[in-house]
Amino acid sequence: MRKPLLVALCALAFAGVGATPAVAAAPAPTGADTTTDAAPRTLTDVVDGVVGTATDTLSGLSAPKAGAVNFAGTVSLSNCSGSVVRMPGSADDDPALVLTNGHCLESGFPAPGQVLVDRASSRSFGLLNSSGSKVATLRADRLVYATMTDTDAAIYRLGTTYGQIKSAYGIDALKLSGTRPAAGTSISVVSGYWKRIYNCSIDGFAYRMKEGDWTWKDSVRYTSACDTIGGTSGSPVVDSATGQVVAVNNTGNTNGERCTVNNPCEVDETGRVTVREGINYAQQTYLFAACFGVDSKLDLSRSDCAVPKP
Repeated sequence: MRKPLLVALCALAFAGVGATPAVAAAPAPTGADTTTDAAPRTLTDVVDGVVGTATDTLSGLSAPKAGAVNFAGTVSLSNCSGSVVRMPGSADDDPALVLTNGHCLESGFPAPGQVLVDRASSRSFGLLNSSGSKVATLRADRLVYATMTDTDAAIYRLGTTYGQIKSAYGIDALKLSGTRPAAGTSISVVSGYWKRIYNCSIDGFAYRMKEGDWTWKDSVRYTSACDTIGGTSGSPVVDSATGQVVAVNNTGNTNGERCTVNNPCEVDETGRVTVREGINYAQQTYLFAACFGVDSKLDLSRSDCAVPKP
């Protein structure tokens, strides 16, 4: 899993701009907005799976890539990226929702098999406009859902509606697709932490993906152009044609190890394991569209809601 960048940036200061950043050693979130939550708790919270040269890493802080997809509606967290999302049936007066990774929780990683629902939260998020500038700090009032079982996702509810965000800042939430994406789809991974957009395609899907103690289902595999770095966990994966969110970015195999933390492996239906060094992944989000009703309320009892349950 991709994690925060504090240690990596410290390494740059010691080693010089031309050095290659450190690689993560344990699963943790990614990114940091200094206006939001408390600092990471341990070295494993700050050492991230940073891939690429230091020059590339630093340029990502201030040089968004051009393209049809932009940063409007994305957010920066204290330790990850994320986005304000609305379900296909959401109304303007519904409380807004923020999507990120389960491993980005301020309370630490959910254990395998653990599903967290309806927890108090006052987490804050830096709301970005189309150019990547922070225009507001949004605050959650509940953690609606979080897990690292079968998927790696967390959804917070804000104390602000979609309509209020639009009226105050002129920013629309990103719409969550209710349809499973297809291989070959052109996508953009939009990091609110780095204010950087990665453009590539869906290469295919991993039937099962194992990383350390966690297993995820039907994970999205990127083509190599999406060489996401530390700080990108929780970034929305946007269908470039529709502008809708189809997945949430969460991990990548950093050095070719087999099924270890920060080195996920793919497992097919027969149990055969494949390791793809340098390839990055996301977790599909279309299943959540069937689990939310009016007023952004989660209803896990719905017959078509197939996400993991407590």
